[in-house]
Amino acid sequence: MTFSLEQLVIDNDIITMIKTVMAGIPVNDETLGLEAIQKVGIGNNFLGHKTTLNNIDLVSDPNVMDRDMLGDWKNAGSKDLATVAHERVLEIMKTHKVKPIPADKLEAMKAVVDKADKDFKLN
Repeated sequence: MTFSLEQLVIDNDIITMIKTVMAGIPVNDETLGLEAIQKVGIGNNFLGHKTTLNNIDLVSDPNVMDRDMLGDWKNAGSKDLATVAHERVLEIMKTHKVKPIPADKLEAMKAVVDKADKDFKLN
């Protein structure tokens, strides 16, 4: 069996984006950007308008998936998703502090394991 910490980091990005969408996307005058679209005009590009830029991360704000423009991505080193995920794994491994399990929960977990060990042993 194998396990990829990098895939776990990527999956976390995907799951976070799905959970955000499932919680509901705000729909109002600001998020629809109707004023910005009208101001820019039909056939013109409103993607660079401040309203679009202010609202772009409402639906998803991934940690490892790069949504920069191609030129910006190339200028930043052209790192693929696997490389960025690996760097994130290294950062997490270096900086993450594990919360200790409370003693009462640890004792309850040990009791479950002890019972399973006892039930499993052949007579």
